[in-house]
Amino acid sequence: MSPPGADTVLVRHGDLNTKSNTVKRYMVDVLCENLEALLEDRSIPGDVERKWNRPLIHTTEDAVAEATDAATDAFGVVSASPALTVSTEKERILEALTEAARECYDGGAFAVDARRANKDVPYSSEDLAREGGDAVWAAVEDEFEPEVDLDDPDVTFGVEVRDKCTYVYLEKLPGPGGLPLGSQEPAVALVSGGIDSPVAAYEIMKRGSPIVPAYVDLGDYGGIDHEARAMETVRLLSAYAPNFDMDVYRIPGGEAVDLLVREMDKGRMLSLRRFFYRAAETLAERVDAHGIVTGEAVGQKSSQTLQNLGVTSRAADLPIHRPLLTRDKQDIVAQAREIGTFTDSTIDAGCNRVTPDRVETNARLEPLLAHEPDDLLERAEEAAKNADLVAP
Repeated sequence: MSPPGADTVLVRHGDLNTKSNTVKRYMVDVLCENLEALLEDRSIPGDVERKWNRPLIHTTEDAVAEATDAATDAFGVVSASPALTVSTEKERILEALTEAARECYDGGAFAVDARRANKDVPYSSEDLAREGGDAVWAAVEDEFEPEVDLDDPDVTFGVEVRDKCTYVYLEKLPGPGGLPLGSQEPAVALVSGGIDSPVAAYEIMKRGSPIVPAYVDLGDYGGIDHEARAMETVRLLSAYAPNFDMDVYRIPGGEAVDLLVREMDKGRMLSLRRFFYRAAETLAERVDAHGIVTGEAVGQKSSQTLQNLGVTSRAADLPIHRPLLTRDKQDIVAQAREIGTFTDSTIDAGCNRVTPDRVETNARLEPLLAHEPDDLLERAEEAAKNADLVAP
C-alpha cells in the first residue's frame, strides 16, 4: 500500500549503524551497488541515491511497488517503504496526508508517526504528528468514524522530514536484514538437492558473504534429478545476487562413493562427509574463499550429532559454518518456502542410497580412520582440483 503519487522508496538498514563511520560509508556504498544491480536485473526503472542513513530509490509511480520488492530482497535492508515526495512546507505535508487518507484509509485505528531530521523547519515532530492526525481524521470522518491508537494502530501514516523534502508513506515492508552482500569474504557453500543447504547458503549471504556454490556429483548414487535440483536452488539464490558470479563448481565424487560403499559399512556417511569437507576446503584454496558452509543442524540426522560433527569437521582446517545449527526443521522448511528454494522433497536425493543399515551416532576418530580408505582425503583433494564450472 502506497500513497497516491508515490515515486520514491525509503530504504532502511540496521547493522550498518553499529559500524564506524568509515566502515558504514563503505557498506552503504556496497548496499547501493547491490540495489542498482537488482533494479537493472529486473528491468525496473530507478536511480539509487546514496544517503548516509537512508538510501533512496527514485522511480515512477507505476514501478514503485516493484522497486520496493527489489529493495526488500537486498541483504542489509531491514525494511523499505514506497513513499510520496513533497516539500518540507507543513501545509503541503498535511495535504499529502489528507490525500493518502482519502485513498487508502478505510477503517480501523490509525496513527501518524512524524520524524524530523531537518531541525530548521518551523515546527516540531510533535506538532506535525498532531496536526497530521487532525488532517487524517477530517479527511475520512464523513465516511466513517476513525479511531486513534498510538500504540497498536491498524494503519500508520509515516512522515520523514529531510533536508530539502519530506517523504510520506503508509507501510514498512520487511527486508532480510544482515549486511550488504560483498561486504564480507566469500565462502564455499556445499549445495545439494535438499531443503537445508540453500537456506544455509542464503543465511551466510545475509551476513554479507558471497558464496561459491559447490555440488558433489555422487555418480550413480545421485543422478540427473539430484543435480538438477541443486542447480535450480542455486539459480533461485542467484536472483538475490545478480552482480555476483554464482556458477557452480561440480566436484566428481562418484568413484569415492563407490569405494565407500564397497569398503565401509559402519561410519560410511561420516567418511563421505569428510570427503565433502576436504573437497570444499581444496576448492576454497583454489578460489580464495575463507570458509565452508553446510546445512547441518544438531541431531537432524545420525551424522549430525555433536560427536559426529566434531569427528567429520576434523577433515578440514578451514572453519565450517553451519547457520542452521540450532534450527528446527519446520522453521527451515518455512524459510525455504519464503525465499523460493523449497522443492518437492519426495524426489530421491541420492545420499539415502549410500546410508548403511546400521548408522553411527557416537563416532570416534581413530576407529573411523581404521576403517576409512587410506587415500580418501587425497581423493577429495584431487576431485576438487578436477571440478568443472556449470552455469545454474
